[in-house]
Amino acid sequence: MKTEIVLEDILKNLTDAAYDRYIIKSDDVVTRDLFDTKLMGVMVERPSRIIEKFWSLYEESPKAATDAFYQFSQDTDYIRTYRVKKDMKWKVNSPYGEIDITINLSKPEKDPKEIAAAKNAKQSAYPKCQLCIENEGYAGRMNHPARENHRIIPITIQGNPWGFQYSPYVYYNEHCIVLNGAHVPMKIDRNTFEKLFDFVRQFPHYFLGSNADLPIVGGSILTHDHFQGGHYEFAMERAEIEKEIVIPGYEDVKAGIVHWPLSVIRIQSEDEKRLIDLADHILKAWREYTDEEAYIFAQTDGEPHNTITPIARKKGNVYELDLTLCNNITTEECPLGLYHPHNEYHHIKKENIGLIEVMGLAVLPSRLKKEMEELAECLVNEKPVDEKEELKKHAAWVQEFTKKYDDINEKNVMDILKEEIGQVFVKVLEDAGVYKCTKEGREAFDRFISIL
Repeated sequence: MKTEIVLEDILKNLTDAAYDRYIIKSDDVVTRDLFDTKLMGVMVERPSRIIEKFWSLYEESPKAATDAFYQFSQDTDYIRTYRVKKDMKWKVNSPYGEIDITINLSKPEKDPKEIAAAKNAKQSAYPKCQLCIENEGYAGRMNHPARENHRIIPITIQGNPWGFQYSPYVYYNEHCIVLNGAHVPMKIDRNTFEKLFDFVRQFPHYFLGSNADLPIVGGSILTHDHFQGGHYEFAMERAEIEKEIVIPGYEDVKAGIVHWPLSVIRIQSEDEKRLIDLADHILKAWREYTDEEAYIFAQTDGEPHNTITPIARKKGNVYELDLTLCNNITTEECPLGLYHPHNEYHHIKKENIGLIEVMGLAVLPSRLKKEMEELAECLVNEKPVDEKEELKKHAAWVQEFTKKYDDINEKNVMDILKEEIGQVFVKVLEDAGVYKCTKEGREAFDRFISIL
């Protein structure tokens, strides 16, 4: 704790001095980050030394290697722990288990001057994106973060060069990113499952998952092949099998439908090759599957809609793969996606439901922190919520949930807001499920299972 405070203070004082002495020309967050990252970069050992230490510790155990590298990534200020600690985090109970909620405050908000500066900055195609290997040691610019204090561990996946690093925003414990050494787009196919298990074999204490490869149901970066993993147990992992299934030809593989708001098939075996074969079979069937009664279309006007979000892990001697069925079709009523947060929940969550949300962790926009504080003031003082422009979007929701509470006061108002925000996220997850947790929804799910 002391180290973090000292590091933050030292960098602040040095950056203040740089601005006072005209070494940096602006005092905005982006310029300050570019400068203090340059300072830290001077003190970080060259990549070859970090790589050598990692693999030396790996001989002791994979966990020893990742523990040390995770601490290193914090010590170098690549992971700004003093910012990450600002994130608001809590849990809510749901019919599907305990769900994680976080409001992301560690990614600094840009002010209008910074946005203008980024727009006016000289455009560059290097690095091609923030997941490219070339980011290691990169000085950064107004529209691309500095990474001089960043190190990537080279690993081999399916005989090809990949990189292993941590996310600077760590949404959960040891939030890592495994990235392709080449700038190639995301694609979910048999190779995806082979890559996931290749990594899990090498780092059995980590799970690894992939965002879907289509817009709306995919992640924010579809242009660079990558996975996300870490050392954390999500609610989806804890969710139980609600119905066991047997798939012909794969009777030796344990399979079932998971009790989860999204539509998840879980398969388990001590032989990961059997899981890869079965996952490929399920993926190919889902890609081509149409069920008009359930409003699931494999494609419309030549545009494909069906894909999968896979998550691989190892428990003891058993390999496990969760396959989340996704569909990105849009309608006139739901132009952002039918299996996407619906309009009535956009005041809380409008963004895509990516891998992290699929597993049961809400990453909510930073604006909610201020809006929660303003809502709390209105509720305690019995002021109309719609009098404030930025709160109007919450008015119908507030009117509905306040009926459940006899007394809202200064002591309980924030707990009430956290609970209600969490319950909205549960509804958002239910919206994202192609097969609802209803009699009709499960019957439709069974129709797909039957064609396997």
